[in-house]
Amino acid sequence: MVSAVMFGAGNVGRGFLGQLFSESGYRVIFVDIDEPLIAAMRARGAYTIRLVDNQHTQEVRVGPVTGILSGDVSAVAESLAEATLGATAVGARILPAIASTVAQGIALRARRGVESSFNLIICENLKGAASLFRGMVSEHLDAAGREYLATHVGFVDTVIGRMVPELPRELRAQDPTFIIAEPYKELPVDRSGFIGQLPSIVGMEPCDDFPLYTARKLYLHNAGHAVLAYLGYRRGYALGYQVLDDPVVRPIFDGALEEAVRGIVAHYAAPEAWLGAHVEDLKARFANRVLADPLLRLARDPLRKLAPSDRLVGAARVAEEAGVMPVNLAWAIAGGLAFDAPEDPLAVEVQKRIAREGVESVLEAVCAIERDEPLGRAVLERFRLLHEEARWQ
Repeated sequence: MVSAVMFGAGNVGRGFLGQLFSESGYRVIFVDIDEPLIAAMRARGAYTIRLVDNQHTQEVRVGPVTGILSGDVSAVAESLAEATLGATAVGARILPAIASTVAQGIALRARRGVESSFNLIICENLKGAASLFRGMVSEHLDAAGREYLATHVGFVDTVIGRMVPELPRELRAQDPTFIIAEPYKELPVDRSGFIGQLPSIVGMEPCDDFPLYTARKLYLHNAGHAVLAYLGYRRGYALGYQVLDDPVVRPIFDGALEEAVRGIVAHYAAPEAWLGAHVEDLKARFANRVLADPLLRLARDPLRKLAPSDRLVGAARVAEEAGVMPVNLAWAIAGGLAFDAPEDPLAVEVQKRIAREGVESVLEAVCAIERDEPLGRAVLERFRLLHEEARWQ
């Protein structure tokens, strides 16, 4: 049986890619630092994923699988030498830590003269992640290894749309391999990143215009979640689906997605009907009560989510390109600046900076939005209104 190496056995690795690889006929080898999880996978050779929405619940057995601890570099390298496919879902900050291990596996393939191509799908929330990770791996290879890398190894960008909330602690205690996710099963990938024949993967959609798919994910899916998270938090909600019924936030949410759609259509020459259908699908998926996605998960790390090219400011900028004043996205940006959950250390950091430097300076430094430009004035006015609940409407 052919094998696929999955770096990261968390929400994306175990909750999405593992299922797709298994259903495509691969034996999945998970690489992770979680000792109890890896031990359980090795002992059982499979795990269960529960797919839930408001109408159905389905339990799927994913197998055969096994696991290797990240520190066992020789075993990981051996698995890479024998595999035909791989993926990473470790978090962008961890990519440098696994680059050397991946390089050792590629060097082993080169020494053995493995002629079959090896493609690695990079499932990280980082623009241009595949190219960046290729560079990281290349730094650990000698000239022969770099030549082999260029001709035999593909690094493939993707965007992950499946929603996988954190598992409640009591369920994880019962079974560390168990995971819950929505049924959504689409994996858009950048066709140009592959070397050799494209693998046949359930749900995989090779795309020629991949920047459009990246924008769709970031400016609609991620931006929509951010609107619900930051404004829902101000309204006192705990779960994402609850905010959709709020009479104050819902029109802002709908308006923000409309602004983003108009921006994507203008910037990427995208079909408006195609994006509109995607928005309707997102709204139905965001309403998944069984999934019960916590707002704090959707809102955490506002420093990253308020960055100039990220989900909210980036969407607002493409809307401006289309001649649209993004008043609803301005509400969400203001909500991100006002997000003060004590559980999130990065939110606490933002609030300390606002208290020390003023919101205008933080808006300029974090979002690259000038206080005197139209978007800046709109955000600052809404930031003030968010602290005066009676004036929200």
